[in-house]
Amino acid sequence: MGQSPSLVARLASLAPTISVGILTADLMALGADLARLDGTGVALLHFDVMDGCFTPMMTFGPPLVKAVRTPLLKDVHLMIDEPLEKLGDYVAGGADVVTVHAESCTHIHRVLQRLGTMENANDPARGIVRGVALNPGTPIAVLEPLLDELDLVHLLAINPGWGGQKFLPATMGRIADVRRLLVRAGRRILLGVDGGITRENVGTLAGSGVDLVVTGSAVFDGKAPAENARTMLAALRAR
Repeated sequence: MGQSPSLVARLASLAPTISVGILTADLMALGADLARLDGTGVALLHFDVMDGCFTPMMTFGPPLVKAVRTPLLKDVHLMIDEPLEKLGDYVAGGADVVTVHAESCTHIHRVLQRLGTMENANDPARGIVRGVALNPGTPIAVLEPLLDELDLVHLLAINPGWGGQKFLPATMGRIADVRRLLVRAGRRILLGVDGGITRENVGTLAGSGVDLVVTGSAVFDGKAPAENARTMLAALRAR
């Protein structure tokens, strides 16, 4: 099946935009929290899947991804060891975007190729957006042999699995370097950034060439998620 042009094109048309993480939402009243995002312009819901092995923290797995009923696109970030044989469960759970870590796979091409054969459970016509994430200390050169199998590159601005970390300043240089690499690829590949992004610093990403910014507690702060989402989108799109 390969690249999903309809879904990649849709996300490109929304860019720059945000993907809102559910970990800091009220999981006991998740439906109500998600409803507060209606009309804000948010199009993606971000699922941080951690296995307690690749990351020190453990979160949730396919049952929760599947259980969430939402019109938003499901953006699933797999921070798990050797995801190859687990991909099917997340796709069956409704994942529209699946991002795996280059550092987590013995055979990263095989993982991406497998994703390229899978059918989107929500709408078979739109395919699965295939992403690769890089930890802050991973050289971006590892992306070069993967470009033919990618729809999304996701740069982490923190080390995954620990809370309370601040956005690493070196990320800005990595964004510029990856953007140049993706331009040379000759087709539209999305660029995302995740970690340490707040209402106060999201504006620094405006005009950087980033398509997708992941944020969690900056939106679901227990106070005003709708207002927070609108504020972050406006800052990200400011010129």
